[in-house]
Amino acid sequence: MITISLTSPVPLHDQLVGELRRLLATGKLRTGDELPPVRQLAGDLGINLNTVARAYRDLTEVGLLASGRGRGTVVIATVERPSGRPTEEKKRVEAALGAALADAKIAGLTQVEARSMLERQIERLWKND
Repeated sequence: MITISLTSPVPLHDQLVGELRRLLATGKLRTGDELPPVRQLAGDLGINLNTVARAYRDLTEVGLLASGRGRGTVVIATVERPSGRPTEEKKRVEAALGAALADAKIAGLTQVEARSMLERQIERLWKND
């Protein structure tokens, strides 16, 4: 379900947050689903439990997860709680897309390849809408 690469240059925390966000966006994690306990997921992935705890905390702060002592961590929403004005949210998303496309260009992908990848991701994420 969750995959990360210990050899990737992307920090483990960022990979984990990205994977959890992907699972939420694709509907593989839904409201009410329980996530594995921090210790269990850290052990399963072979990473530090603080990395998992920080990822859960980050997603809790944006209103996607809820955690409580003895209750575990549960998905409470599949759409972030707005943290700013809609134009700020759009700017944040556009900046993230820009960074991803810059990575694609630096990796040597052509514009056609990058566009194809972007379109595949859009299809995958919005296929049920």
